[in-house]
Amino acid sequence: MTKTSDPTKTSGKPRVVFFGSGPVAARSLSLLQNDFDIEAIITKPTTIQEMQDTIGTSPVFAVANKTELDILINSHTFSSNLGILIDFGIIVSQSVIDTFPLGIINSHFSLLPELRGADPIAFAILSGQATTGVSLMLLVQAMDEGPILSQRSYDITTEETTPSLTNNLINLSHELLTQSVPLYISGAITPQPQSQDIIPTYTRKLNKQDGILDFNKSAEQLEREVRAYYDWPKSRTTIAGKDVIVTKAYAVPSSGPNEKPGDLGVVLEAKSIYITTANGSLWIERLKPAGKKEMTVEAFLAGHKHLPQK
Repeated sequence: MTKTSDPTKTSGKPRVVFFGSGPVAARSLSLLQNDFDIEAIITKPTTIQEMQDTIGTSPVFAVANKTELDILINSHTFSSNLGILIDFGIIVSQSVIDTFPLGIINSHFSLLPELRGADPIAFAILSGQATTGVSLMLLVQAMDEGPILSQRSYDITTEETTPSLTNNLINLSHELLTQSVPLYISGAITPQPQSQDIIPTYTRKLNKQDGILDFNKSAEQLEREVRAYYDWPKSRTTIAGKDVIVTKAYAVPSSGPNEKPGDLGVVLEAKSIYITTANGSLWIERLKPAGKKEMTVEAFLAGHKHLPQK
């Protein structure tokens, strides 16, 4: 399970220890191993049994095993002066940070001090931001408050979902790490405190309850939720007595004069379904009924011709 590498080998690439656990970490690791000499990986399981239980299901373990990188679960002495942390999922103690003379760089997917915390990507969409980005920050014990090595912004499109934005930010993170880490190692970059001119904002972990569409919110907010919750927790409601996941929708600012939040409308000529909200209407383009594949509204209406038309 654990591959052994020569700690003295040199490749001309920056030598680092990688900290990561989830899918974002795995995809980042796949990119980083082309441009960095990765001495070892430290990942979330903390016992041998947890590691054995995780093999085959952890994205990071899959990448590590495929490329014969070290998988470490206990404290070790490293030859690397620097760690890189992406999507790790647990707090790193100061004693571990101090193991590395140059510290641990956390690639955080927001423009700090905005959107500190567990889920900056989904909350960038939820909050309606036009711009987000990636911040390379030196890890400290306080949450996402470390000094910044470099930042780069990314413009969020109106079609962006959490999966698409995640993929774009992974690529941006890789570019930034590839360019900035050698400069930091050489002393050409000096970490700077986070901006005092921007009020910090914070995110939280999403839960399943977040996915229930609440039509007492505005159509604009619900449209953002559909995009932000595309992977999880998914935007759920009931149409024609059936549980459905809404996978694509758009907001219309107006609604009928006698319609109230939660009212369903069907326009067969336009092959459309909309639901009235507290402010405007949410027009559904694609959905996934329970136990079925994702489909267009047109396909859904073909099997539900009894729905009231407007």
